[in-house]
Amino acid sequence: MRIVGGKFAGRDLTSPNDQRVRPTAEHVRAAVLGLLQPELEGLRVLDLFAGTGALALEAISRGAKYADFVEWRPASLHALKANIAALKLLQCTRIYKHDAIHFADALEENRYDLAFCDPPYESKQLDWIVRIWQEKRFSRILAVEHAVSHALPPGHSTVTSGTTRFTIYRHALEGAPAAPSPRALSVPEPWARPGMSARPRAGGHRPSSRRR
Repeated sequence: MRIVGGKFAGRDLTSPNDQRVRPTAEHVRAAVLGLLQPELEGLRVLDLFAGTGALALEAISRGAKYADFVEWRPASLHALKANIAALKLLQCTRIYKHDAIHFADALEENRYDLAFCDPPYESKQLDWIVRIWQEKRFSRILAVEHAVSHALPPGHSTVTSGTTRFTIYRHALEGAPAAPSPRALSVPEPWARPGMSARPRAGGHRPSSRRR
């Protein structure tokens, strides 16, 4: 697993030694961050259910100002700390060993510019986070990863690849630049492209009960 774009492009990331954890596929991460790229410069980022921290670290690589990570599993915390140290980002990151739902519920409005959320697939925790965001608007943008089969309220834009989808929610801030036009991107899975004839075996990427 590696950073896909920005100043850290090509740098490897550590994954937890935990078979329940499955990183967000690089081609999906690249598509989501590519969609958000024009807005990333200087953003305050939150990564809920952070895992390895790949999403927020990718955002910093592409121009975000800093990131806060919320994670509680020991194996994931170990990998997350290793990745932050390897990229020398201790000065612009913080790690909170907390329950993500309780953390989000305590946030004030517009505490962050961009929040990522990637709980276990088919988990009701995702529904709670979306509901809290709709009530508190703790970030201007909320990007959530989920199974296509997991029904959520409609968002502003989506990125879909195979059975994986990111739904991106937005709320307008007074005086802020207008939001970009809604997008519904469909990203081919790498093994579905010409010259790639086989789907990877279970244990590679999604779907899974855990994430990055």
